Amino acid sequence: MAYRPQKPPLPETSEQLRARIPGWGVDLDPADRPSVPQEVFDPGAYGARWEFPERQPELHPRERSIEHAFLTPVFSTACPPKGLSGVVRRYAYRRFSEGRAAHWLLLVAADRIDTLESTAASYASKRPDNPFTETGVRAEFSHHGIRSRVGRGRADVKHTWMDPLVVAGPWVAAGTGIAVGASAALRRLNRAR
Repeated sequence: MAYRPQKPPLPETSEQLRARIPGWGVDLDPADRPSVPQEVFDPGAYGARWEFPERQPELHPRERSIEHAFLTPVFSTACPPKGLSGVVRRYAYRRFSEGRAAHWLLLVAADRIDTLESTAASYASKRPDNPFTETGVRAEFSHHGIRSRVGRGRADVKHTWMDPLVVAGPWVAAGTGIAVGASAALRRLNRAR
């Protein structure tokens, strides 16, 4: 069991493991292990005064891997899952093992969804995001952006031409979508009259 001071028992004996796995146990002889003089198993020497550490209370349900029986004794609550991204994260943890690519791809997709949710929430606030300053576009003009790249042997110069597309592309696409949607709505209203 994890988080216990005792060394967990082996599922098989040393002889069974050595017979089944070639090379298993080559470091069992202390003469073959350079760490032996420093290696001491004494949980008391490291300040562990518990049989099992005190558990942090789980005030809100947390996502947890299907490989583990319970959450670690201490876990982060700084950014609990919320919205659609939280639903995707919970599904990734509930349905797929951490060894599956689908688990990690869903978590990456949840990050992208969270970015969109945060951007939309910023527009609903009194101080929305400013993509011109927050993406570093203004700094390119005020802090010698081009001069710092040209002639310096930097690897990122190769993709400099596509940076404006990556940074501004989603904003232009969103603005275009809003404009097209608004004009279509206005045409419908005019026809209805």
